[in-house]
Amino acid sequence: MSRLTHINAPNGVFPAAQYTHVVMGTGRFVAISGQLSLDKDGELVGEEDPATQARQVFDNLWHCLVAAGGSFRDVVKLTYFVTDMAYMADIRAARDTYMDPEHLPASSAVQVCALVSPKFLMEIEAYAVL
Repeated sequence: MSRLTHINAPNGVFPAAQYTHVVMGTGRFVAISGQLSLDKDGELVGEEDPATQARQVFDNLWHCLVAAGGSFRDVVKLTYFVTDMAYMADIRAARDTYMDPEHLPASSAVQVCALVSPKFLMEIEAYAVL
């Protein structure tokens, strides 16, 4: 497992509430492609339900991290692609069941007009240092 340093309030930058401004680590870099709300059989989970989709996406991220030999403790950056920013509360709730809210990764959230299918409400990618 990598050793990560979280800097929530760099000098001259307003402190972050829902993410960490800077996360530094040493080790092996892992990039995880954007995950959608698909189960292991490729079936959509949570049609029109952002909370259920968020939980499935974080479950998929967890499986990817484990496959790389890591865990959510190793995540340094999350990027959220959402079709509606109103889904961020559900995403944060799902995230907080997997991650320590006191040591959150750096993050970006982007509202997009569409994902690969209109049934998907979000896609989340992760970077980790193992």
